[in-house]
Amino acid sequence: MLRAYTPGEFYCELTRGGAAQPVRDRLAAVPADELRRRTAEAEEELHDRGITFTVYSDENAVDRVLPFDPIPRVLSAEEWDVVERGVCQRVAAINLLLNDLYHGQRILKDGVIPAELVLGNANYRTAMQGLDLPHGTYVHICGTDVVRDGNGRFLVLEDNARTPSGVSYVVENRHMMQRAFPDLLEGIGLRPVDEYGQRLLAALREVAPQGATVTNPQVVLLSPGTYNSAFFEHVFLAREMGVPLVEGRDLVVDDQDRVYMRTTAGVARVEVIYRRIDDDFLDPEAFRPDSLLGVPGLMRAYRAGKVTLANAVGTGVADDKAIYAYMPRVIRYYLGQDPILSNVETHICREPEALRYTLEHLEELVVKPVGESGGYGITIGPRATREQIEACRAALKADPANYISQPCLDLSVAPTLAGDQVEPRHVDLRPFAVTGVKTWVLPGGLTRVALRKGSLIVNSSQGGGSKDTWVLG
Repeated sequence: MLRAYTPGEFYCELTRGGAAQPVRDRLAAVPADELRRRTAEAEEELHDRGITFTVYSDENAVDRVLPFDPIPRVLSAEEWDVVERGVCQRVAAINLLLNDLYHGQRILKDGVIPAELVLGNANYRTAMQGLDLPHGTYVHICGTDVVRDGNGRFLVLEDNARTPSGVSYVVENRHMMQRAFPDLLEGIGLRPVDEYGQRLLAALREVAPQGATVTNPQVVLLSPGTYNSAFFEHVFLAREMGVPLVEGRDLVVDDQDRVYMRTTAGVARVEVIYRRIDDDFLDPEAFRPDSLLGVPGLMRAYRAGKVTLANAVGTGVADDKAIYAYMPRVIRYYLGQDPILSNVETHICREPEALRYTLEHLEELVVKPVGESGGYGITIGPRATREQIEACRAALKADPANYISQPCLDLSVAPTLAGDQVEPRHVDLRPFAVTGVKTWVLPGGLTRVALRKGSLIVNSSQGGGSKDTWVLG
């Protein structure tokens, strides 16, 4: 099936990377009918195992299986080394930035980042001001979205420092490949992904409240519940770590600001909470009073140093798309290093010159709202209709601070099974970094693929799928 495949003018790792030759050879030996049959069986198994996500906007199909493409994405050890070092550098800088923003704010006083961009940000939490966290770790789990351009350069598209999702698909995709395509994996020498749960548990225990006397701090995963779009992942991660999966109603804060979990045997002390609930809904005493998802008094316990929250409250100010534009300066400011992974060129529309440039070149640029995720609200100039361009222009003029713009990149592609043939589809990569005392990066990460021909939107909520990401040893 690869015989007729051509990536055109786009960069493709499978055809341009010499390290991928053994994988190409094995794929070439799989008959087309056999590839399609095994893929169909794999997707049926994903559904039977409940490996789904939820699309709230589609009333006819709420629970969906994330489409799975059987042709793996292959990265050499040298390519992965660049990604791994770049992600570690970026996570270190983000943690230093957050510690500074919630303490001395040196970076604002020195004018590296405009103060109003931070202090006026909806994700900046004054409740975090002056709070010291174990090891200065704010972002315990980070998902950094990375793309490759037409020259094969790795570039950071955005940071996800709040509650990044998708790691369950990384592990499940590998398990699926091991079951459905063992002949492709045998002897290739891939770096494993199975240790993520234990790595995460170890890191969370490292950041337990300082002074805790227990040798194995109790970790729980706090979920909004079964109707959350990522509930499968919450169940998966709790199982992988071997910790209780709880909802807000299962936790209680006592009059000494200690957190307890209700169990069938009574209450049990909790030291670390891996929370998958947004800041606004975390504690009705501190944030939204109408929230039924959170735990009353949780911020009191947090500020008293009686419990650790992962990720920390207020991390959203660091992964804001406007702050993203300043990350190269942030890395140089705190680490004294040049970025290993460059940003995509970004125009901050709150700045008059950037707004003027964006308005003059709308047909050439990608315009993104700074607070949205999931691929929503994006206008891709070269592919937008005249009506979409004019609607974007009006939105920019009405609220320029809500937008950034970037050039439309020639994103790399990967061979993808499309009906009866293999065709190029655009991909990105979300490596997952886990930080306790130090940072560890899961070898590979989530490769998302834009299944619609010509589409640049890889998000699952917008019709994207996923591939297994193979990092060669």
